[in-house]
Order: sequence, then C-alpha cells, then structure tokens
Amino acid sequence: MTVLLIPGLICDQTVWKPLVDLLDGNPAVADLTTQDCLTQMATDCLTKHDGPLQVAGHSMGARVAMEMARLAPDRITRLALLDTGIHPLADGEIDKRNAIVQFAHDNGMQALADRWLPGMIYNPNKTAALMQRLTDMVLRADPDLHDRHIHALINRPDAAAYLADIPCPTLLMVGRQDQWSPVSQHQDMLALLPNATLEIIENAGHFAPIEQPAKVAQLCADFLTG
Repeated sequence: MTVLLIPGLICDQTVWKPLVDLLDGNPAVADLTTQDCLTQMATDCLTKHDGPLQVAGHSMGARVAMEMARLAPDRITRLALLDTGIHPLADGEIDKRNAIVQFAHDNGMQALADRWLPGMIYNPNKTAALMQRLTDMVLRADPDLHDRHIHALINRPDAAAYLADIPCPTLLMVGRQDQWSPVSQHQDMLALLPNATLEIIENAGHFAPIEQPAKVAQLCADFLTG
C-alpha cells in the first residue's frame, strides 16, 4: 500500500515534511511540475504509483486527489483533503488569476512570494523562519510552472458533481483561519461525501500542515495508516 502526498500550487515536499518525518515506509510525494491540467496530474499520479493508494492532497493537490478518486475509485482506499474546495469559478476569478500570472512573469518569483504568501498564513504564525521556508519553496518554482498551475485551476473539473460517488473513508481538514479555502467550503464537501469526517485546525491558515505541523501530521498519519 502506497501513501501518496500531493502538494498544491507552486508547492513541493516542504508542505508535507512533518508528515513524511512521522510516517514509516517512505511515502511518495507527487510531482506536478510538468502538467497544466488537474485531470492529467491525477492520471499521471495513478500511472506512476501502482496498486492501492492512500492519498493526501493539500489545496490544489487535494483537487488532484479528488480527481484520482473519480478516475480510479477502486484504487483509492483513503483520502485526506486539506485546505481545499470544490467551488466553481467566481466572478472575475479568471481575470484575477491571469493578472497574477502576468505579475510573476514580469516581476519574478521573489515578488510573487512577497505578494502571495502573507495572505495564506495566520498572522501569529508568520515567523521569519516559517516565511523563509515558504519563500524558498516558491523560489524553487518559476513563472512558467506558476502559469501551468493557474491554467489547471482555471480549467478545474466540477468536483461537486461526483463527490457523492467517492466511497472511501475521507478526512477533511482545514485551518480555522484559512481565508483562501475557508471552513465553510469543507462543510459543503462534508455534506456531499458519503464517508467523511471534518477536522478544524485551530490557529492555522491555508498552510495548516506547516503552521500546525505536529497536530496536522498526527491526524493525517493516524487516518492514513488506520
């Protein structure tokens, strides 16, 4: 049985390090660096990792995890979805996302990190060390990768249409202070999923896995290996 951890928009293994350190058996971290489509990301993950899968996804990565469960429900035995949502495109979202794509191309990844990251983190958690770790992660990406990920999100599938068909045990988790993917979105998902529970992480924003690493890692580990 493989544990597969899926990072989100311009994220990498940094987000999952507390969980990787806690889990035995060398969990895999998905590579989403080449695709510009969530369904293709899901297909590639299923192709690369054989057999039954226990999958956790954060943010955009959770949308990929949901697609995996849609495409191969017989292979996904447990599903953890963190700080994410199933909402369709909002009014003006395409223009806003295209504007930030252009901003990254024009100004570079340091400027993007300075603009994007602060709103993702609950203010009391914004230590210099945490912000530097996240900034270093963003700097390992480039504007083209950011462009591909935004394209994938703009063209995201309607997950609400199939959540009720996902049979496996599902753990929903969200930071109480997540302003980007708020608690209400996870409550909407909870209402649709037939076999789900919801954990709200206190004192955490959108990057709950590294804002409250011990709590999130332990909950995920207990669920994925339980």
